[in-house]
Amino acid sequence: MATKPRIKLDKTQAKKGDLVEVKALVQHTMESGQRKGPDGKPIPRKILNKFVCTVNGKEVFSADFEPAISANPYIQFKFRAAESGPVVLTWTDDDGSKIVGEEKITVS
Repeated sequence: MATKPRIKLDKTQAKKGDLVEVKALVQHTMESGQRKGPDGKPIPRKILNKFVCTVNGKEVFSADFEPAISANPYIQFKFRAAESGPVVLTWTDDDGSKIVGEEKITVS
């Protein structure tokens, strides 16, 4: 289904309080459930409906997605650096499956 997401942090080393920009792209078909297949039957809905970013286990950003989101969604946001640790990005599909990507940040 999906490959490893592409994640880029503008800073992998930051000072406490710095803003860190995250850019991420994940491959997913994002089927809205409103189209019909060649047989005339509706294609079942299958979208990424939830996104969460945690740093060292603490949530710093989240978003709910709706069917209008494009295939292979790209997301960009900023968070304030507070502590070192893994930056984990998790996308959750309608069926409960997850796509997870991780980078590390060092905060001094």
